[in-house]
Amino acid sequence: MTVRTEDAGDGVRLVTLDRPERHNAIDLGTAARLSALWRDLRRDDTVRAVVLTGAGDRAFCTGLDRAAHVPQPSSPYCLDDPLLTIGPKAADLWKPVVAAVGGMACGGAFYLLGEAEFVVASENATFFDPHTSYGMVSAYESIFMAQRMPFGEAARLALMGTAERLSARRAYEIGLVSELTPPGGAVTAALRAAAVIASYPTEAVQGTVRAVWAAKEAARERALALAPHLISLGNLPPDRQAGLFAARDRAYRLR
Repeated sequence: MTVRTEDAGDGVRLVTLDRPERHNAIDLGTAARLSALWRDLRRDDTVRAVVLTGAGDRAFCTGLDRAAHVPQPSSPYCLDDPLLTIGPKAADLWKPVVAAVGGMACGGAFYLLGEAEFVVASENATFFDPHTSYGMVSAYESIFMAQRMPFGEAARLALMGTAERLSARRAYEIGLVSELTPPGGAVTAALRAAAVIASYPTEAVQGTVRAVWAAKEAARERALALAPHLISLGNLPPDRQAGLFAARDRAYRLR
């Protein structure tokens, strides 16, 4: 299984992306598994809070697996994006989800971080968005991050591509990360917070989650509606994207 789940006790479920050999990148099977998992958790009354993390210490998630082939319709008005349904809010799940990040979190990982209630990260975590470096529009990723951090920081994260990575410390300073831990400590800290939340009456907790998200839904929905058109217009053809990826500069500045 590319997604592991385990009962962490106290009404908390630990969900782990389990493809460490691929930096927990999401292939089509993993995307389908995540979508089904969130729907299943809606109906499981023993689960009152969730912690989401990635296996290994090198990456939380590096987005869509570049080896995954996603056929696209010929119409410029349509875009098939398998990552649109991998988050809990896409499945109408309003149980709180805490993300525990260690190592790299980049690109399509922002679909998951964008739908978590808050993020706990270890000091070795880094955040970056490679899209522009490879001739791709950062649309959904930028929308999710623009709602989690100051506008200028979200814009810089998207526009600097692979040349720069946001350190865990800087992510904490700007509010993307709510708690910083020593390396390897993010899951423990996230489970501790989730257990506290799960100990409260679940109706009140889910109602609070729903209220918090309602505060930004109008802007989010309008932006997401525009995203497919921006991608269709701005993305380079796949062969040119692949060429840029193959010739990528692996050097980066940690900020």
